Amino acid sequence: MRVPRIFTPQPLMLDSVVELETGASQHLLKVLRMKPGQELVLFNNSQNEFVAVLETSDRHSAKVRILQVEAVNRESPLHTHLGIVLSKGDRFEFALQKAVELGVTEVTPLTSERCEVRLKGERQEKKQQHWQQICVSACEQCFRHQVPEVHAITPLSAWLSARTEMLRLVLHPKAAKPIREFNRPQSVALLVGPEGGLSDHEIIEAEKADFNATLIGPRILRTETAPLVALTLLQAQWGDF
Repeated sequence: MRVPRIFTPQPLMLDSVVELETGASQHLLKVLRMKPGQELVLFNNSQNEFVAVLETSDRHSAKVRILQVEAVNRESPLHTHLGIVLSKGDRFEFALQKAVELGVTEVTPLTSERCEVRLKGERQEKKQQHWQQICVSACEQCFRHQVPEVHAITPLSAWLSARTEMLRLVLHPKAAKPIREFNRPQSVALLVGPEGGLSDHEIIEAEKADFNATLIGPRILRTETAPLVALTLLQAQWGDF
């Protein structure tokens, strides 16, 4: 059986015993049906992974002992902040999961003029927690050791005005400059519009915030496909692909 990888936000130290959170415990005990003595790997947003063994368990909680600490470096050297307008159905969640696999550092769900998704109050908070858990699960699967942060849903104009990344790109099918022609940055903000595209006004607003229009080919890609292609190109150009 493949050794499970589990995220925990707790501090971890060699030879310490840690009681895992409810969700992680339930996954180990009820889904994977692990028994005391079986091995797992923990990570906690540090530069290390922690080889552990399931020490004790009951119906609701699992305690593990840290056996070994291993330094790891699987994070991309390129800091990428994806701003993507919300879309219907599971398109946003698909894009989020794959963006994590492709090394994204931060993600901000955006609202825009043509955004058809409206979330407020408790429903918005629950969605953000759900999206953050998608990132955790993706990191467990793809062997990342630092979980990208999913920020609160933000209006496009507010997100644009807050950007400080060295290179700021907005995908636009009529742009003339491909990603490979920009100079190497240390950080990138990538803006992806909704299914109906960004309005002309929003494109102008992005340009005023020092965003550069770029294209990723002659075809029009879906809102869940475009960010993944762009992130792949960014990682191939300046990251770790």
